Amino acid sequence: MLHELNIENYAVVERLRVRFHGGLNLLTGETGSGKSILVDALALLLGARAAGDVIRPNSGRARVSGVFEVDETPALRSLLEASNLEIEQHELILERELLDSGKSRAYVNGRVVTLSLLRDLAPELADIHGQHEQQSLFSVRTQLEMLDAFAGTTEAAARVAELYRQWRECEKRINELRGDEQERQRLLDLYRFQHQEIEQAQLVPGEQERLDQDRRALGNLERVQQTATQAYSQLYDDSSSVSAQLASARRALEELAQYDAKFGPLAETLESARASVEDAAFEIRTYLDRLEADPERLNEIESRLALIEKLKRKYGRTVQEVLEYGRQAGERLRELESSDATLEKVEREQQQLAGQFLELAQGLSGQRRHAAAALEKQVEKELESLAMERARFRVAFEPVDPGSGGWSAHGIDQVVFMVSANPGQPPRPLAQVASGGELSRITLALKASLVPGGEPKGAAKRPKSLKAPRTLVFDEIDSGVGGRVAEAIGRRLKKLAAGHQVLCVTHLSQIAGFADAHYFVDKTERNGLTFASIAELSDDERVQELARMLSGEHVTGAALEHARQLLQSTRKPGSVKKVSA
Repeated sequence: MLHELNIENYAVVERLRVRFHGGLNLLTGETGSGKSILVDALALLLGARAAGDVIRPNSGRARVSGVFEVDETPALRSLLEASNLEIEQHELILERELLDSGKSRAYVNGRVVTLSLLRDLAPELADIHGQHEQQSLFSVRTQLEMLDAFAGTTEAAARVAELYRQWRECEKRINELRGDEQERQRLLDLYRFQHQEIEQAQLVPGEQERLDQDRRALGNLERVQQTATQAYSQLYDDSSSVSAQLASARRALEELAQYDAKFGPLAETLESARASVEDAAFEIRTYLDRLEADPERLNEIESRLALIEKLKRKYGRTVQEVLEYGRQAGERLRELESSDATLEKVEREQQQLAGQFLELAQGLSGQRRHAAAALEKQVEKELESLAMERARFRVAFEPVDPGSGGWSAHGIDQVVFMVSANPGQPPRPLAQVASGGELSRITLALKASLVPGGEPKGAAKRPKSLKAPRTLVFDEIDSGVGGRVAEAIGRRLKKLAAGHQVLCVTHLSQIAGFADAHYFVDKTERNGLTFASIAELSDDERVQELARMLSGEHVTGAALEHARQLLQSTRKPGSVKKVSA
């Protein structure tokens, strides 16, 4: 679970630290107080894209960190081991830093990691349902991914997607090889020219750097000669050169050694130093002997560098990339020159891939269909607990004809989630559900169906492959509901919190009353700047906040009494017990 969240200089938050508990954590406050900012900051911590304007003005950087209490599951262990990371005392500390330059840094347990690792870790730690995620649920792709998550077929779906990618790549090569003769000749000429142009250049890795050095030397010949001559003279040629002075000092030490033997080794050290100085001087002398004005050589270097730059503009950013492009052009050339044999080989490969794809895709389809029946029952039970007792939920399969080219990276299935909210109405696609309140409850039912624990009575047996308990975040899941429905959502969240840590932003007192931990988010203005804050409420403070939510700015005695009764009703014997941190 998320044990602690720290936010600095993010949006209207200057500095904020909040400790969360197990069970149901509710966040309330006035509209615009910053409740959703906490959810956005947590999403940022889990690898979400950062907007450019979230850094607090005049701050230079924003920082979000979170302490997660975790169990070492095989999936989590595999991700961490791949990055040479370990879980320390059942904790993972994630950190994200945003700079006003647009750069972003990510850390896990204090070590710099890639942003993609945060995204990979996210499903193992938390599931965030934001205010705008309902739109993504309308996507057929999202619905298929949710079915795979429920069925435990995510890995099988990934294998099918990879086979499809390879199959399409073969199809692309076949189309190229089967192209008309005119196109084939055009490609032959193109690849032959590219291959020959790169081959004839006889490029060598590191050559450009060496030529740049030679060009600098020849282009500044007079200065190079002057400086090298000066160095040679100071080291060896002058009467007061380093070599002469070392020789004089050595002779003095040898004379001292006649009186004190400890100066003998020092004399030998100076002799060794003198020999090194002379070696350097002779190397400079040899360089000077070779160094002479050579305009022709300078022109050759300039021409060679121009050729390298030309090839880099056409084929790659570096000499190595140009050479690799030439190798690939050579392979394509050989394929086209022996197109018949190559075509036969690629066609055999595609047939093998097609057989493997179809076998796996059909098996995947069978698993999906079996799981779909369980998911239908599961969601309907969830909806029943959310005051939609007579709603029907169906997973409609729309098979595609392989002969029509309808295969996709998702296999041979297309699925559509269908819902009938009221008796007498035929099931319709989820995207056509008109009521915002109904859509909120369907969303919660789907989310609850994809996590283990807290099942309503009579629920279908869930696949063992569903992820272990983790943090579930709902940002205003209560949109468009109220009264009895809001209470039903509160009870469902409470039951869900028996097996997971749940964080929920709400505007409804009927839901807030079920909180195991209640937080109030507020914002104030000082010196023209806005500051957001958060505080965990005591029991008395909860009564005041619930009364505010019931009656508005002016809290009445009746609202206070109603708030007390609301809290008492959520703590009746038999209700879900509080989960300790």
